[in-house]
Amino acid sequence: MWNQTFGWFTQLKMFLPTTKSELTSLGWDKLDIILITGDSYIDSPYMGTTLIGKALVDRGYRVGIIAQPDFQSDKDITRLGEPELFWGVSGGAVDSMVANYTALKKKRKSDDFTPGGINNKRPDRAVIVYSNLIRKYFKQTKPIVLGGIEASLRRVAHYDYWSDKIRKPIIFDAKADALVYGMGEKTIIQLADAIKADKDYRTIRGLCYVGNDLPDDYLQLPSFEEVTKQKHKFVAMFHTFYQNNDPLTAKGLAQLVDTRYLIQNPPEAYMSQAELDKVYNLKYEHAQHPYYEKSGKVKALDTIKFSITTHRGCYGECNFCAISVHQGKTIRWRSEASILKEAKAFAKDPDFKGNIFDAGGPTANMYGFECAKKLKSGSCTDKRCMYPEICATLKPDHSRQLNLLKKMRKIEGIKKVFIASGLRYDLILEDTKAGEKYMDNLLLHHTSGQLKIAPEHTAGKVLDYMGKPKDWMLTAFSKMFQNSLKRTHTNKFLTYYLIAAHPGCTDQDMTELKQYASSNLKINPEQVQVFTPLPSTYSALMYYTESDPFTGKKLFVEKNLQKKAAQKETLTRKKRYKQ
Repeated sequence: MWNQTFGWFTQLKMFLPTTKSELTSLGWDKLDIILITGDSYIDSPYMGTTLIGKALVDRGYRVGIIAQPDFQSDKDITRLGEPELFWGVSGGAVDSMVANYTALKKKRKSDDFTPGGINNKRPDRAVIVYSNLIRKYFKQTKPIVLGGIEASLRRVAHYDYWSDKIRKPIIFDAKADALVYGMGEKTIIQLADAIKADKDYRTIRGLCYVGNDLPDDYLQLPSFEEVTKQKHKFVAMFHTFYQNNDPLTAKGLAQLVDTRYLIQNPPEAYMSQAELDKVYNLKYEHAQHPYYEKSGKVKALDTIKFSITTHRGCYGECNFCAISVHQGKTIRWRSEASILKEAKAFAKDPDFKGNIFDAGGPTANMYGFECAKKLKSGSCTDKRCMYPEICATLKPDHSRQLNLLKKMRKIEGIKKVFIASGLRYDLILEDTKAGEKYMDNLLLHHTSGQLKIAPEHTAGKVLDYMGKPKDWMLTAFSKMFQNSLKRTHTNKFLTYYLIAAHPGCTDQDMTELKQYASSNLKINPEQVQVFTPLPSTYSALMYYTESDPFTGKKLFVEKNLQKKAAQKETLTRKKRYKQ
């Protein structure tokens, strides 16, 4: 258990310091750890840098944050001096290249995590830029430790869509000392303890570093040179990387890069429910730090200020999604007591208007149930939980989430608890015990006007490449929705999120999807995005290699930007097909 040396700090309602004057007010002459982030400093448990910072303070460390530092001068990076133990560097809640560019590689004008909403504070490849910034102004400084989703998804050799090439593990390009992957709280605390005690931290789980030798019993991935020259080697590398992400079964990995090795230790054990409750029950302002607020509001706060994370992880394993590699495939949920405590605190906040905007996780309706076999022995390496169909050992049951939501609704001062996170409609269909009741409750209590689902496509082969459920399940869910409307006497609508230009998707597939949407769903699709190949995903592997990584067969991939846009236009144009 974490100690309570600085328990007085966490009992106060306060921000982590970001200026010298704040250090003085705390009676601190220096900091143990300085965290750098590509987002504005929002003191919310939705923000990874804040969670890490508060967990470290609760352990007894003096921690400060420098958010969105000016990367062309020393005015921000030197503001808090040099840390005693290490620097923690994150690109922010979103990979900086995803934050800065659309799928068609156009510069984004807005940024929900930047004051004022103008996208002018986050550099491209922020993790690398910030690491270089530190070394420029602090020669021979304390260790630089990378973390967050940008570092986590780029921890081994990876395909980078924006440069259209295989890049080295990011720890090499950033010239960093270590990289914490995954959610990171347990690993970062062990790392801080080791550095403080002047001990070797290279055996800590959940950690990557650069080494000269191949550790015993570690799996050796194809080298960086091999994967850049031979696509089949890159496919083999990714399979091994992907299959070694479960803390119960994963082995350590090593990849030769030039003359040294990227060493990835096995993943850290998932946080227990008690540990998860503890970190979410720490004190948070649920606000932007005043130092940054003076530059403007952040749009993200409109939704995350009064939203609650109920669980972590996702066993959906959509091929285009990075959640499995970063958060894991095993669901870990907070206790009812912890969640209700946070909801009650919202109800007492003077800014609270009665609505909790979201209570969920990466996928909202995975709270409270998991595969017993997976919890005991780890994720299966030869099959998935939900594709091509839901595994018989999973046994979906929404009862626990229903009970939780009912208790949240009864809290004095709470009017509505919305479910805004994504829903897996196949889980609702498969739940013979509470599926219909869950649907009815969504419409009665937890949906404003539209229930959002993400079928992504309806063409069978494209769904297979995505790792998504068959189109008949969408039809079945639509009928279930209509029946629920009749039972509940509500007037709600289904909103469908769809993807254009995914690997394997042709112009004809988009035309057929348009026909399906018009004939079966009775809609002109609007929520359509062009596929983005995210680092360390199977879909990015398909995009780069132009092959099916599971069969080796050649795969059509649309890479022309204009033709990608045309696929989206096929779906969004207002022309109706004859019925």
